[in-house]
Amino acid sequence: MSESINAVVNAINGFIWDYIIAFLVISAFWFTYKTKFVQIRQIPEMLRLMKEGVGASTADNHISSFQAFCVSTASRVGVGNIAGIAIAIVLGGPGAVFWMWFLALIGSATGFVESTLAQIYKEHLPEGGFRGGPAYYIRYGLKSPALAALFAILISVTYGLIYASVQANTIAAALQPFNISAETTGIVVSIMTAIIIFGGVTRVAKASEVIVPIMAGLYILTALFVVMMNITELPRVIALIFSSAFDPMAAGGGFMGAAMMNGIKRGLFSNEAGEGSVPNAAATADATHPVKQGLIQAFGVYVDTMIICTSSAFIVLLSGNYTSGLTGIALVQNDLSQQIGDWAPLAVALFIFIFAFSSVIGNYYYGEINILHLFKKKSYLNIFRILVVTLVYIGSTASLDLVWNLADLFMAFMVITNLSSIIRLCDYTIIALKDYLAQKKAGIEEPIFDRSLLPDQEGITWWDPTKK
Repeated sequence: MSESINAVVNAINGFIWDYIIAFLVISAFWFTYKTKFVQIRQIPEMLRLMKEGVGASTADNHISSFQAFCVSTASRVGVGNIAGIAIAIVLGGPGAVFWMWFLALIGSATGFVESTLAQIYKEHLPEGGFRGGPAYYIRYGLKSPALAALFAILISVTYGLIYASVQANTIAAALQPFNISAETTGIVVSIMTAIIIFGGVTRVAKASEVIVPIMAGLYILTALFVVMMNITELPRVIALIFSSAFDPMAAGGGFMGAAMMNGIKRGLFSNEAGEGSVPNAAATADATHPVKQGLIQAFGVYVDTMIICTSSAFIVLLSGNYTSGLTGIALVQNDLSQQIGDWAPLAVALFIFIFAFSSVIGNYYYGEINILHLFKKKSYLNIFRILVVTLVYIGSTASLDLVWNLADLFMAFMVITNLSSIIRLCDYTIIALKDYLAQKKAGIEEPIFDRSLLPDQEGITWWDPTKK
């Protein structure tokens, strides 16, 4: 029975995702045009905002811009950044990396728009801190409570529950070669998850603030080591990436279409721009202007794709084994074994554990924000937390082919709901961006947003000075 359901869901995914990828690409071009290439013009400002947010102190359960960035990165950066890139290169050839980069450049504009909207429509909580995301700007911006509730359900199930299971399963698989049973992994990871998520959003943010820089730093250093060991080959690899991207008979992928499709898929699936997940973290930041978090999260697309995914790409391409028949994690382990020795499997297992566990935490928080949108009583949130911990254990020991396909289907509906909404609300983002840039041009170091600039202020509460 489950095999039949899995086959049907897989067939639906194969059909619907071709159209969704086109929707994502066209939307990214549209947002790039509307914002006048904000994702390129404002890179210096992105870097300034990132720098000032590191180590910033907060009070009253508020979360700094850097902590919000770390929560989103914790969810965004997962095992797909290791295994997924290897699969993309095997299926699409080296040219897939070029298209991954290209999609990050235009997809960053989408990330800017949705995260700025999340800040505009965020809610201040009585106990301190903020919450928001697509469910909130759909409900108040588009005045559609039913559509907002649908999105809240989709993301809570997909990210909060299903993806927690998938990431836990990946952790268990990575540790089994070291004679650590799936049951043991499930118990340990479940306890670690419970300790963090029952501590509330501030504990999630603080944990992410520590885990994310460590996981990214270690992996980038490993990739840099591989690059330095093969520095004379680097120009050849970079040239191969660009030449294969436009070569109709590109190696490893068959045709240029395979390179484009696999690069586009990896770029979009990895950085999550347009899916509606990252805005949930963006809304939690304590900022003086919505555009600040929009710029920071746009930079997050670059961190995910240009740095983390590119690290995996260089490891695979410098080793040159992507046509050997190996793929995914096995290919990366084999390549690292050539470069750093027999302890490579242990290194990969460590990366997978850190990447996957951080994703469990980040994904849970997206669910928490949307559960609170659906239910005001905290008792429902505790039930959700118990479900997350339970599914982390179950996921560690289960076979998850059907779960993966269901998650892709749910995510397809998330993309449709979110993208169609931010396209309609994009003008609000443009107004906020123009205001921010005008204040910066006038010499104001820290621009402050006033909701009266917007044509419709219903549902926008935090930016009303009389209510602060």
